Parts: sequence; structure tokens; C-alpha cells
Amino acid sequence: MSQKLLQLVEQSSLKPNVDTFDIGDTVDVHTKIQEGNKERIQIFNGTVIAKSGSGTREMFVVRRIVAGEGVERKFPLHSPKIEKIEVKRRSVVRRAKLYFLRDRTGKAVRLKERRV
Repeated sequence: MSQKLLQLVEQSSLKPNVDTFDIGDTVDVHTKIQEGNKERIQIFNGTVIAKSGSGTREMFVVRRIVAGEGVERKFPLHSPKIEKIEVKRRSVVRRAKLYFLRDRTGKAVRLKERRV
């Protein structure tokens, strides 16, 4: 009973059209940033290394390299702060979580591109 009630409450918070992407894809995440009374869009691009959760609690982790340092950011999929998610490149992966990329640097981070 409580699960059905929880699903009904969550239904109103879900985005109707969610962009589809998979683990290993290189994506641009367009995020709304509030600065004072202005609002702007900031783009965070990188590789999706993990997805977790379901419903309104669904999250994904994007990793990129900035000035030689790895930066990871975790985003809620159904957040109103996320404007859109653009898939730039699709990759072939054989894992659900790509945490092994954290230990790699340089060319070893590259993933094989998926052919359509």
C-alpha cells in the first residue's frame, strides 16, 4: 500500500521526456545556475560512469578531466535544474559501473566508439 502511494506522489515530479543515454556515453549536461537574480546555463561534459536509483531518485555520475585532475559530478536525472542532456558520443562498455577509469590517465581513459 505505501509503495503504491509513494509511486503516485513521485509521478508528479518525474520529467515527461527524459533524454536516453547509457553508461560509457560522452554527454553534455546543461545545468541551470542561479547567480544573484540572474539564471544561466552551465555545460558539464564528460563520460557517464554510473547510474543508480529509480523513479525520482535516479542519479547518474559524469566524469571529466580538468587540468590533469579527474572531476566527477553526480546529477539527479529528474531535477528541474537540468535543462537537457546531449549525447555527443556512444561507447562500447561491458560493465555497469566504470569506476576503473578513476585509476587511468591519458590514452588509457579512452573507450571504443559504438557503431550504429
